[in-house]
Amino acid sequence: MLSWQQAALLAAGLGAAGVLLVRTGRTVGGAAGHALQHGHRTRLRELAGRWGAHAGPFAREAGLVIGLYALWQLAGNLASGGFHDAVGHAWWIWHAERSLHLPSELAVQHLVLPHALLSRMANMYYATMHFGMLIAMLVWLFARHRDGYPAVRNAMAASTAICLLISLIPVAPPRMLSSLGFVDLAARYGESVYSVVGSAAGADQLSAMPSVHVAWSLLVAWAVVTRGTGRWRWLIVAHPVVTVLVVVATGNHYWADGIVAAAIVTAVLSVQALLTGSVGRAGKLPGA
Repeated sequence: MLSWQQAALLAAGLGAAGVLLVRTGRTVGGAAGHALQHGHRTRLRELAGRWGAHAGPFAREAGLVIGLYALWQLAGNLASGGFHDAVGHAWWIWHAERSLHLPSELAVQHLVLPHALLSRMANMYYATMHFGMLIAMLVWLFARHRDGYPAVRNAMAASTAICLLISLIPVAPPRMLSSLGFVDLAARYGESVYSVVGSAAGADQLSAMPSVHVAWSLLVAWAVVTRGTGRWRWLIVAHPVVTVLVVVATGNHYWADGIVAAAIVTAVLSVQALLTGSVGRAGKLPGA
């Protein structure tokens, strides 16, 4: 995984390249369109303008997504300073869940622990699918449903930002409460994406609340269901369901982490719908 510094540099490079390509595409395309002669040089200009017009926006949006990732990594590092506070907050969440009679996360992990293949699959899903599915959804949306892309991107940015603000309060994941019987499932098989606590080289381990994995999986499902047209699009609902089970089974999150993430996404989408409706009503002529 990239550090926040590496991700920030990559995001800045992609963003600058995207802006430059868009401007170049407009300039070259406009010059070619007004050319009097349509020779070989003009066709090259048209090709360059067309390529810049398509590649520029993609590079710019890729820079934005990677920039959000850099902020996620940075927020994790900032939250990693209070290990004892993080453990205390984790115990508070654990006891609060028990008082609310939520099922134990241990029960889910014990379903996976006896099966090496299932454990490895859970580790792999946790490590790869949250980014993989998000990127695949954004690329699909950008290429096939460009009109719906801005709303999804804005919802993703707002939801991630709220999650990052909350994660500045350090919370240790369940796998650090080993006295309860939790196991670090990924570490058992040498598949952990995390390094030493507090290390800037790896993803932070003390920002369990809320679960960005769950937030992103819900946004992916919402985008595909609302923007897609085929009946098979409903299969994407399995992604957030599996994500919730995986983050709990691997010992990385509590039920509460997913519940708070779902509440954040719901609030963001509700506010977005209200604002969109208000703008739409304001744009109508009186009596229309």
